Amino acid sequence: MSESELNLSPTRPYLARAIYEWICDNNLTPYLLVDATQPYTDVPTQFIQDGQIVLNIVPHAVHMLNMSNEAITFSARFGGVSKDIYVPINAVLGLYARENGQGLFFDPEEYANVETREETSESNTTEEVETPKKKPTLRLLD
Repeated sequence: MSESELNLSPTRPYLARAIYEWICDNNLTPYLLVDATQPYTDVPTQFIQDGQIVLNIVPHAVHMLNMSNEAITFSARFGGVSKDIYVPINAVLGLYARENGQGLFFDPEEYANVETREETSESNTTEEVETPKKKPTLRLLD
């Protein structure tokens, strides 16, 4: 049986989480290489070079890091301004240590025939009206 017949999920999110943990356990700095041209990717555009961006995701530099099977999300400061980052897992090209370059780089074609959750919701033909999600806000109380 081939992988498509078994309907196996891609290995990228599992390997990315494992490599991130390994890099952090060895007190190295994890860098995330992202294909910024992929749909739904939300990264600071001023730092994109040749369609890619490298993000420093060391634990003390990011807030609320979440590495799910669909996306990597977190909040970080860029030029002193906080920004919420959203990287679909198919946009993750690699995860490596800044200090020695060790890590894992992924085949950009791995997701060529995999339908992502976003694509599934777009292709839904029902006439559902989605209410836009509000971003959380912070209010200071006296």
